[in-house]
Order: sequence, then structure tokens, then C-alpha cells
Amino acid sequence: MTLPNYYLADLPPEAELSPLMVTETCLALKRNRTQYLAVRDTPSILRTLVRTADDWLSDDYPFRKLALKEGPAHTGFSAHTIATGLDNFFRQLTGENLEALLAQELGTIQRLDAFSASNSDGRTRRMALATGPELLGHITAGSVPNPAFTAIVLGLLTRSAQFIKCARGGAYLPRLFLHSLYGSEPKLGACIEIAEWRGGSGELEKALFAQCDGVTATGSDESVEAVRRALPPRARFAGYGHQVSFGYVTREAISGWRAKKLIAAAAADVVAWDQLGCLSPHVFYVEDNSVGFALHFAGQLAEELARREAAEPRGKISTETAAHIAARRAIYEVRAAHAPEQTRHWCSPDSTAWTVVFESDARFALSCLNRFIYVKPVFDVAEALRGADPVRDHTSTVGLAAQEHEMEGLVKQFSRWGATRLCPLGQMQNPPLTWRHDGRALLGDLVRWTDWEQ
Repeated sequence: MTLPNYYLADLPPEAELSPLMVTETCLALKRNRTQYLAVRDTPSILRTLVRTADDWLSDDYPFRKLALKEGPAHTGFSAHTIATGLDNFFRQLTGENLEALLAQELGTIQRLDAFSASNSDGRTRRMALATGPELLGHITAGSVPNPAFTAIVLGLLTRSAQFIKCARGGAYLPRLFLHSLYGSEPKLGACIEIAEWRGGSGELEKALFAQCDGVTATGSDESVEAVRRALPPRARFAGYGHQVSFGYVTREAISGWRAKKLIAAAAADVVAWDQLGCLSPHVFYVEDNSVGFALHFAGQLAEELARREAAEPRGKISTETAAHIAARRAIYEVRAAHAPEQTRHWCSPDSTAWTVVFESDARFALSCLNRFIYVKPVFDVAEALRGADPVRDHTSTVGLAAQEHEMEGLVKQFSRWGATRLCPLGQMQNPPLTWRHDGRALLGDLVRWTDWEQ
């Protein structure tokens, strides 16, 4: 299957983009939106998204087959990792979940179609209409496709034309998603563009931002701030900077009958998208009281990662990344030789495929990623939060493993500390469609509200 040249990202690598090309593309997107997208109602958009998601979940779907066949070469992820990631995302795109998202964000599912009232609006004799931007620009980072997938879905829900700018090498899977939309509804596909260029291409981005009245950006704090500064004052902006995540396991959970399942769940969080997303854990804090629960957890996790590597191998990485992992491993090898009661490590033989480091120091440690995980013993939640305090303002998700009677107290402590998402271990890289990214509204940052007071 050969992809037609519908999008800028379909051009050969040697093709050079110019600011004029970007401007003309944006103007065409706006025209197409007026003709084909702005006139659509919410139910028809939902039907398109649900049908497309169902197609992607079929093993015989040509675009899925292409993603699994050629995706590893384009993205660096293994076919198994891509398949799992696609399944987790597209299973979320159901009619029920999409309606729940609209109701959560806008009060009613009709809010984008006509003036309507939520329960609170009705009490004040008021109705409201939400209107999406004419043209949304999305600046994405990294190779994990979910942020781009989600941005496309949100843009379609708000009836906005969209221009997705991906980092070099990050456009392949989002590009296939757009081709699948184009294949079923060409007029809808003509309202979205995707391209890739290196960050800091000032003239291209200036041309894009001049046409946008809404922009989203993901990436490092510095790159997100650079986008914000470059926007014209009229443009709405939703920026998502650098975030980290970690897991917390209580002693009751790891010593109970579910211990084996918890190990498998923890490994799933490490393996998902090769630990490259902001929702991937860097550290698992494990409650311990000198019994050795944390050390046992680390050893069992290493065994599970070894099994996972055989069945769902990590993708290819650069020589520089492999050297960085090897250098970090060497540090812990020396520490383990001198103080085995404080440091232990397990790693894949003859490769950098996976690494588990047990370290008694509770201070949060940034992982090398690519399936490199820390396990740290703590006495209780308070000690874990003291250890994680340096990343308090940059913590996205905390994966929890605890007995049912422990859970309410745990979630209160973590939420008061500042975590914006708490989920079961094993679901860290698989948030629901209604997830409030970084604790913020998804559509609220994008739409313009019109109130009608009666």
C-alpha cells in the first residue's frame, strides 16, 4: 500500500517547505472548513470518529497493517508496541466516551450545535453556545502518537480546521490516521494538514501562527514557552510542558494474593511506548519496613521485563542513547559492588533492552527511559512525597497499587500534594478519553463561549 500525496508530510524528505506554502495551506484549510466542516453537526462527527476507530481495531484494516509493517522503521517502536498502543487509544473512541467528554467539558453534548442549557444554566435563565477556533495549530513533540491523535479528535469535535506540526520523525502514525479519515471522508480530510520540521524553524512557525486563532503545544518547558511568546495576542493557547510520572505500591498490596498481577501491571507501564511518554513511570516507590518487599518487587519486575522483552521487544534506539544507558548502568554496578544493601541492579544481557535499579535513597531519580526503571523503598506515603518533592510541579500521573481500604486515604494525600491524575498500576500510559490533561479542561482552553441571557 502506497500513500498518496495528500499532506505536506507525504512529500519526500528532500522537499523544502516555505513560509508561503504554509500560509497558502492554512488559507485553503479555512476555506475547506467553511464548506465541509463548519456545517457538520455533532452526531455526524461522532459517527465518523467511531467508525474510523472501529476500522483501526480490525486486524485486516489496510492502514493498521501498514502501521505494523512499516511503523517500526519510521518510529523506532516494535510492531507489538505499536499494536498495543493503537488498540488502547482507539478502544477509547466510542460514542459513549465521546458524548461523556462533550458533557464533561461543555455541559451538554449539543453545546457546539445550538444554544443549550445545562442544569446550572437553566437555574439562571441562561443558554450558551460554544464555538471552536477557525484554525487550530498543534505543535507536537516526540514519537509517541497519542498527543497528536487526541489533538485531531478534539479539533474535529470543535469543527476547527487543523494544522499539525510534528517533530522530525514523529509524523508517521498521525499521518496514517489522517489518511484513514481522508479515505472514508475526503472532504473532512481536506480540513486537516500535517507536516514535520525541526523545532525553532522561526519563519515557518511565524507563518503558521499568523493564521491560527488557537494553538496547542506539547514538549519541553522551554519549547512550549517559546511557542507562547511567538503567538499573536488574539490566539488562544494551551501549552503542556515537561511532565514526569511515578508509581506507588503499598506493603499490603505487594504482600497480598494480587502480587503477581501487580508486577505484571508495573511492567506494562514500563513497556508501554517504551517508557517514552510523560505518563510513563520513572520510579516505583514501594512501602517497606525492613522485610524486603521493595527488593523482592525489583527482582520480580526484572524477571517480568525479561519475559516481556522476549514477547514484545523494545524498539531500536540510537547509538548515543544506548551509550547513555550503558554509562548509567555502570554507575549502579559500581555502587552495588560496594554497598549491595543499598543498591542492586538487574539488566538485560548483551543489550540495553531493560534495566531495573533498586536504590535505598528515596530521592526521585529521572530515568534514562527506554525501559529503565528505579525501585525505591519508603516507609510510607510521606517519605515518598518528600523524595518526589523536586518534581512536584512537574508530576502528571501517579500509578497506585493498594488494598481497597487504603485507597481513599492515599488519593487524598497525593491530590493535596499536587498530582493531577491517579490511576491503577498498569494504566499509566492508557488514560481515558475524558482525562483532564495536567488537571485542565481539554476543550475549555479552545472554545469561545457565547451566553444568551433570557
